Amino acid sequence: MVTQPRTAELLWGSPDRPKRGPKPALSLERIVATAISMADAEGLATLSMQRLAEDLGFTKMSLYRYTPGKAELTALMLDAALGPAPDLSDIDGGWRAALHEWALRMWAGLRRHPWVVDVAVGPRVMGPNELGWLETGLSALSGTGLTGGERLDSVVLITGHVRSLAQQSTAAGAETDTPEKALNAIMTGILTDNAERYPEAAAAFASASSSSGQDDALEFGLARIFDGLAALVAERAG
Repeated sequence: MVTQPRTAELLWGSPDRPKRGPKPALSLERIVATAISMADAEGLATLSMQRLAEDLGFTKMSLYRYTPGKAELTALMLDAALGPAPDLSDIDGGWRAALHEWALRMWAGLRRHPWVVDVAVGPRVMGPNELGWLETGLSALSGTGLTGGERLDSVVLITGHVRSLAQQSTAAGAETDTPEKALNAIMTGILTDNAERYPEAAAAFASASSSSGQDDALEFGLARIFDGLAALVAERAG
């Protein structure tokens, strides 16, 4: 079970002051970085404190001096994997272009660390990086006339769309940039043989599989979300 106060302390606490003498061979930063590498390579389910300790060359008990357990370690891994929020100050085109770039950067990060999708769910203490991403997304909508609650809901909606597609891509199990296309090809073949029974689905999958663009679902969904937000922003301006 995650101890929220301890997690908050680990995420937001002040780092220990440097001490005289040799630098410790083990550090929380090294533990987190190694854990991320292991999760990227094999998935989060295979990560354990014992395996992590063996990979680091230390005892399992040594790790508990830095983090109480895997739950708290996972929270640290999530924030480190997300990385600092992107700087959108040089993006031209207003809030829509800024949020589009924000979403694409998030998409790229989730593709680098697929396990993050399963971790970044539910109520939890957000770390500096995750909160920074939220701050950047909200700032992009500053001055649009939307209320704070509406801006928060907008960012959550965009995040949900990106994470949902990233999760689908991970579940597909393909190593290509667009595993959904491989799945579309399989479904198109199935529906071709059953076109009379599922005529609309057959036509839709055939159209999707013939598309030459990448990440069509991501861009299509973002465009529709932004269209809806644009209508709301125009309504507020009116």
